[in-house]
Amino acid sequence: MGFYLDKVVPWGRSFEEYVAMFNLSDQDLKCRILGCGDGPAGFNAELTQRGGKVISIDPIYHFSVNQIRQRINDTYDKIMEQMRNNKSAYRWTSITSLDELSSIRMSAMETFIADYETGKAEARYIEGELPYLPFDNNSFDIALSSHFLFLYSSHFSEEFHVQALLEMLRISREVRVFPLLCLDGKPSPYVREIMARLNEGGFQAEISSVSYEFQRGANKMLRVMPG
Repeated sequence: MGFYLDKVVPWGRSFEEYVAMFNLSDQDLKCRILGCGDGPAGFNAELTQRGGKVISIDPIYHFSVNQIRQRINDTYDKIMEQMRNNKSAYRWTSITSLDELSSIRMSAMETFIADYETGKAEARYIEGELPYLPFDNNSFDIALSSHFLFLYSSHFSEEFHVQALLEMLRISREVRVFPLLCLDGKPSPYVREIMARLNEGGFQAEISSVSYEFQRGANKMLRVMPG
């Protein structure tokens, strides 16, 4: 059947998942981090509680906390139905069941909801979207893209991905993107060509294995640094 979404939806991962997805070391977590397209993830809230320096940017931060909660509720049934229909496309090891998946996702998003208004007041949640970021050059050490770039390859062109990555590289010294698969579980057709273009442009683009794998085959990230 295959997992399909007709648009980008709000669906958040936990702090622990971010650490595993992006191979974030203790030293990485002390850096200035930007999350691009974080949506209702719990990463910003939990890293802030741990003393980290993190900003998240997403168009969903235009909305009020109640509006975001409603959008999460509107998304929930659709996502969980697709998960049930595509269970074989996932590894049920660290997450062992649909009920546990629901609990982890909703807990992460409730962590975000509880932090959202404070985070907006502290300018940790900023409305905006790729491929244009409202930050000065080299404002961050690491820029992350979780479950947006490459995952939605059927929605956004190769050129969009290139411009988004170049913009992330403008404002940070390192970019990490996870996963490198599309929603349907197939490798994104853009990855290799984009890596070649970045390398030709003077950057160092490489694929790194990570310890996280929930979607089968989604156990690698793209890492890009200055050449």
